[in-house]
Amino acid sequence: MSIHTYQLLDGTSIPWLAWGTGTGVKGSEDTIEKGMLAIKSGINHIDTAQLYKTESETGEAIRRCAVDKDQVYVTSKLSWDQEGKPVPLDEVRARVEGSIKRLGFIPDLFLIHNPFVPAPGELRAMWKIFEDLKDEGRLKSIGVSNFRPQDLEVILTGTKHKPAVNQLEFHPYTLAHLTPLLALHEKHGIIIQSYGSLSPILRHPTGGPLKPVLEKVAARLSQEKGKPIDATSVLIFWIRAQNVVLVGASGYPQRIEGLAELAKSPQLLTDSDIAEISDVGKTIHFRFYKEHMSVDFPVPQLPSQ
Repeated sequence: MSIHTYQLLDGTSIPWLAWGTGTGVKGSEDTIEKGMLAIKSGINHIDTAQLYKTESETGEAIRRCAVDKDQVYVTSKLSWDQEGKPVPLDEVRARVEGSIKRLGFIPDLFLIHNPFVPAPGELRAMWKIFEDLKDEGRLKSIGVSNFRPQDLEVILTGTKHKPAVNQLEFHPYTLAHLTPLLALHEKHGIIIQSYGSLSPILRHPTGGPLKPVLEKVAARLSQEKGKPIDATSVLIFWIRAQNVVLVGASGYPQRIEGLAELAKSPQLLTDSDIAEISDVGKTIHFRFYKEHMSVDFPVPQLPSQ
């Protein structure tokens, strides 16, 4: 079965599930080996970034697999340097070219890693450079990451090319907080590319009220399908039902192979399952990666457990 894709507002298509190189890998050769495993297992989307220092390894994994680059979708990002200093506008082009050189090709999607990558007041100007690079053919699809409503508003005003995606932590426990942002996404056709989507299972102290719901659905599906389906898989299927691209970053071979199986699976959740997970998620606010989305973007007055 072919992997489901979503159409971006620029007319291109993006696979709904990616393997991410931001965490879970240990060193250069391990990144290459795990990237090759992901590709050979059937995952046709890899997420990298300048900050991760895995762009060269991403390109090498594709080359070692001896597959045509067009068969593997690649997302990368313009990041801060290790000191977290803003990127000067006059360095943006050179840094983009650095990513292209390390990868060995122009990435399918290139993002501003967070709204603080440019210096204060320079976000719109940095996006204009991205637009110019797209028009020149030096970038393909362009987007953003960790952008709050006010950040999107800045670049959407008079823009030529809207951001195709906004990559951020997304799962049921972020729904209440993200309501105004999701409304902007819907208005402008911006798709979410998510990381940290398994945080309710992997990082929440108890799993909260969502845990028994996910386990109940998993038990029913396991019985219906005659094979084990766990709560993690249920949560991944919920992400897919939101028309969200999921970035899974496990470094364990078995989990990478499991992601590949899910990537090729049909949707298993019913409308009732999806609604119940969403409704329960909105009763809690829990975010694991707080460094960007919690700045000047008030969180809802909800319990965390």
